[in-house]
Amino acid sequence: MVEILKIVALQTKIDEKKVKNTIELLQEGNTVPFIARYRKEMTGGLTEEEIRLVDETYQYQQNLKTRKEEVYRLIEEQGKMTEEIAEGIKNAVKLQQLEDIYRPFRPKRNTRASIAKDLGLEPLAEEILTKDIPWQDLAQPFVNDKVEDIQKALQGAKDIIAEGMADKGENREFARKFVFERAVMEVVAVDKNLQSPYEMYYEYSEGVKKLPPHRIMAIDRGEKEKFLKVSIVFDKEELTEELWKRNFQETPKVNREVIREALEDGISRLLLPAVERDIRRGLTETAHEKACKVFTANLKSLLLQPPTKGVTVLGYDPAYRTGCKLAVVDPTGKVLDIAVIYPTPPHNKVEEGKKKILELVDKYNVTVIAIGNGTASRESAEFVAEFINERPGLSYTIVDEAGASVYSASPLAKEEFPDLDVAERSAISIARRLQDPLAELVKIPPQSIGVGQYQHDVDQKRLAALLGGVVEDCVNNVGADLNTASPSLLSYIAGIKPAIAKGIVKYREEQGAFKSREELLKVPRLGPAAYQQCAGFLRIKGGIEPLDSTSVHPESYQAAEKLLEILGYCKDDLAKRGGLPGIRGKVKEEEQRELAERLGIGVPTLIDILNSLEKPGLDPREDLPKPLFLSGVLKLEDLKEGMIVKGTIRNVLDFGAFVDIGVKEAGLIHISELSEKFVKHPLEVVKVGDVVSAKVIGVDPVKRRISLSLKGVN
Repeated sequence: MVEILKIVALQTKIDEKKVKNTIELLQEGNTVPFIARYRKEMTGGLTEEEIRLVDETYQYQQNLKTRKEEVYRLIEEQGKMTEEIAEGIKNAVKLQQLEDIYRPFRPKRNTRASIAKDLGLEPLAEEILTKDIPWQDLAQPFVNDKVEDIQKALQGAKDIIAEGMADKGENREFARKFVFERAVMEVVAVDKNLQSPYEMYYEYSEGVKKLPPHRIMAIDRGEKEKFLKVSIVFDKEELTEELWKRNFQETPKVNREVIREALEDGISRLLLPAVERDIRRGLTETAHEKACKVFTANLKSLLLQPPTKGVTVLGYDPAYRTGCKLAVVDPTGKVLDIAVIYPTPPHNKVEEGKKKILELVDKYNVTVIAIGNGTASRESAEFVAEFINERPGLSYTIVDEAGASVYSASPLAKEEFPDLDVAERSAISIARRLQDPLAELVKIPPQSIGVGQYQHDVDQKRLAALLGGVVEDCVNNVGADLNTASPSLLSYIAGIKPAIAKGIVKYREEQGAFKSREELLKVPRLGPAAYQQCAGFLRIKGGIEPLDSTSVHPESYQAAEKLLEILGYCKDDLAKRGGLPGIRGKVKEEEQRELAERLGIGVPTLIDILNSLEKPGLDPREDLPKPLFLSGVLKLEDLKEGMIVKGTIRNVLDFGAFVDIGVKEAGLIHISELSEKFVKHPLEVVKVGDVVSAKVIGVDPVKRRISLSLKGVN
């Protein structure tokens, strides 16, 4: 384990002691959010992302260790283990390196070389490589009833030489690097006359090592859908010369011609197809990993959008033929009313729809209309914008409804609203997304939230694990009100599984509101271990224990109470004031260590307690940009080059960011237009949910495309 910890520390660039403590905490059954929040002294303050990286790297190395032991055993059983091979196995840090070592020893069936070996021609191959005797003379003794003549003997020996060269680990590694560094990927159309989304790649070439992930994924998909043909082009002759020098420079001159033929055959038939597969697979895996990271970054930004608190919202699910569904939701998320209107084609009942909306606005004191951005969204926005000024204080906003239909048809939605149809549930979800994006979006599978690129092409199991981690981190970072949180939200709290989450809600419904965190231990199947993990992330307002309203963990209550006493406070002050402004400033930085020792805790825990006491209900989302509320509407035809528009970033991809500026089509800010400075990736400049002002630099009415720029604007 010590050796593995060193490798993990080296690969993650995290101190070995932190790595060791983190792995031990994980092996003890602690969750990532709990470790990140309440075990900072042990991890040195590692973030959730860093903890997951340590865990993932450790698991990879553990699996590699198991495979090393297996490879060592398999080679040893063949009686072919040497000190050099053993050292190579020991030093391998990647699975591919290990498989390269094992490849020459892997049992093979019906290859040309294996057939030749069965004919007893392996000694001839060795003699051709080492003896200064013409191959004709060397081959003669191998002619028999199975090997008709010396030509057949030679061909078998060449096949063995070719496969031996191609299987050699250092040759494969060298060839991979050579091709990756120098090759060009050439892409052509299967049929130039076919229209497809891949037309920009119908005649395209780019250096393999320069290919950005989004292009790799587009080319892969185009090839899979049979619109594109892909080839890797490079100087094969130069590679051949390099491999000759590395393998056969010292061979006897008399047989170099046939050895050269074997080399060229091995390169063309065996080595290059395998190397090209390895490179294509490596490019794809890297692109998929990058796509997953972009998706997780976007998802995190979306989940942590600030809530719109204290407002009654009219959720508006746009449609054409079936009508637009309306749902009035009060500030607590309770549904007050449901309706349907038909202002869009083919019905065009505009006045009737306007009357109904204003009736609901007046009846329930609605202050904002949340319009889903799906089908008929822009027509609905135009319809609302025409009369919204008739009610002072009323505005509308466009809400990303990706995944709303998935939720609406889910068993969870049916359980929540059994008497409503799918579209009515969707209108409720749209309204609640504005009120509290996190609480609503956790009800939807993360893959269904459209903030990624090519997310359906990547390994779905890997993507689900990454996205699940993001949701877990976001939920625990914000925390949850134990007496109002839904089972969906509770199931992402550290230590709480879906069945326990339902048990908490059932207990709450039967016994009434929780009065203390400790009462959680009365919930069936929620034992001390789960309680330790979840307690600090669950809040109780107005309970019998004032500290239950903070993020202070129950294990630190004694230290918190002693701290309050030292600083001249009591717990009642916390309950009465709803927080203790200025308490953090009462402890100077140079006093922290001494005070922490006096309390029997670490400095990081002391700082966290002080922050929690100062602002018990602090929501990390509050400082983020608020949603963009509108009163008018734009059409694509209204846009002119040079115009400054305001919008919300809806998706960030490798090549740029898409912005909702209030017209039907999203505008694209290409990566080159995000800043005057060089930008390596758009996420360095913008994130999902950001409200930006951008300059219109291009409008294509035919293709319905809008090009935007942030240069010289923000």
